Amino acid sequence: MIRAATVEDAARVMAGLQALAADMGDPFRTTGAQVAAALASGAIRAELADHGLALWSPFLSTTRGRIGAYVSDLWVGAEARGQGLGRQLLAAVRNRAEAEFGASFLRLAVYDDNPRARVFYDRLGFTPKADEIWLTLEGAALEAV
Repeated sequence: MIRAATVEDAARVMAGLQALAADMGDPFRTTGAQVAAALASGAIRAELADHGLALWSPFLSTTRGRIGAYVSDLWVGAEARGQGLGRQLLAAVRNRAEAEFGASFLRLAVYDDNPRARVFYDRLGFTPKADEIWLTLEGAALEAV
């Protein structure tokens, strides 16, 4: 069963994000307080399953003239992989984003060094947009703006 996370689920969301970071070999610097605050403010939304998580947020695309949902994190535990849970989590994001915001598309990023994820997203029909490059501004450069 997949359900929308509430602020009371912050620890479960945190555990899923930590598991994803461990699976990816990524550093993990997020705190439980940050997760709880982001859920409480509506800055993030999450769909939860027993062995999976999709973390997302709505956004407006001015070039598309539509609202979309940006899936920042998708994690399926090893014990649930290959059973369709990733697809189900993304469908839950789609359904909730459409119901709450009128969202009509999903967007996500995938690491170049994660070919299994890329195959999964390709199989679902995600397509790269050749003329888009995602950039990040942080640290001293962010402060200088």
